[in-house]
Amino acid sequence: MESNKYLDDISEIKNMMSRSSRFISLSGLSGILAGIYALIGAFVAKLKLESRMSPDISTTWGHSYLDRAVWNTGLGQELISIAIGVVFLAILTGAILSMRKARKSGEKIWNVASHRLVLNFLIPLVTGGIFCLVLLQYGVTGLVAPATLVFYGLACVNASKYTLGDVRYMGLAFIIIGLISTQFLGYGLYFWALGFGVFHIIYGAMMYFKYDRK
Repeated sequence: MESNKYLDDISEIKNMMSRSSRFISLSGLSGILAGIYALIGAFVAKLKLESRMSPDISTTWGHSYLDRAVWNTGLGQELISIAIGVVFLAILTGAILSMRKARKSGEKIWNVASHRLVLNFLIPLVTGGIFCLVLLQYGVTGLVAPATLVFYGLACVNASKYTLGDVRYMGLAFIIIGLISTQFLGYGLYFWALGFGVFHIIYGAMMYFKYDRK
């Protein structure tokens, strides 16, 4: 009996240490909603591309022939606005749902673990954002969509050690999708929708049923 009590105590100590070093209140539902936002954003972007681009130019965002003439029409700025809107909604939803989950579990939303999580997530993400702006500056638009996927994946992998381990595998999936999409530059929008839309929904659902339903 005493040995069982010691094992229970050790298990409880390990759980406390894990909670103190990892932010485990990420909401799976927020991942699902982020994927839905991304799919809606991709659909709106495709409609704008089809309405603004001439028939002899591919209507797929990220095409290597999307030149400065098209960018100067304001299409590029509209696409960036859509992407920013998707990111803003995803972050806002994630913050609200994670705060609600943290309150239910008695965990502080802003602690050492969440601080490290945000910092390690933002370093690759901000770097990738700046890199994408440089690509746009030089008209290398075909690599923008793959770059967003790869850097987002790197951000997830880098931050995963401070949160749920499943985030690491999601990040690796994004990196793989991004690298594959570099070989299909005419289909950047579809790969973007696959990663940020479909994969977010899949992993969000997995995390929801694995952690949120407990």
